[in-house]
Amino acid sequence: MDIGQITNLMRAGIMQVLILIAPVLLAALIVGLIVAIFQATTSIQEQTLTFLPKMITIFAMLALLGGWMFSALRDYTITLFRNIARM
Repeated sequence: MDIGQITNLMRAGIMQVLILIAPVLLAALIVGLIVAIFQATTSIQEQTLTFLPKMITIFAMLALLGGWMFSALRDYTITLFRNIARM
């Protein structure tokens, strides 16, 4: 196993993590932005107001995309195990 294979494995793993987490983080970012705009317009400066909507959004995204995330991670793991013989 040379440095090129290790680099490719690390790059593929990092890309897989980014692909899996991007929809959840994007949804949390959008909800956080909406709540921040709401707080700025109404002058409500409650720190805990942003926590609940973000948490609900993250759980909803995980519930909606959990199957896709699991199958993508499963496919990546199967590919890794199949490539063990070549390494």
